[in-house]
Amino acid sequence: MIHKEFLGYDCAKSYIARVVPRVHHSSDSMQRKLTITVEESVYNGLYTIAGKRNIGRFIESLVRPYLPSENLDEAYRAMALDEEREREALEWSEGTIGDVANETR
Repeated sequence: MIHKEFLGYDCAKSYIARVVPRVHHSSDSMQRKLTITVEESVYNGLYTIAGKRNIGRFIESLVRPYLPSENLDEAYRAMALDEEREREALEWSEGTIGDVANETR
């Protein structure tokens, strides 16, 4: 469930709303309030696409894939075990050294 509170318009005619997601994903996650400012047309588009009381969940589903993993150590270990990726990374980093050698000082 999402609580939406209209806060008014700012000087640029943007719709200001406080969106408070109240969805419980698991027992160990904590919900936080977030106030964002968007143009009225953006808000209306979000309302049309996500529907009433779903904007917070919709935004969260779009943003979550871009956030770092909660367990970065495990992710870095998995990347280090990928030999092809490590070979390509080493090749790339070695290639950048040649770029620096030709720089003027």
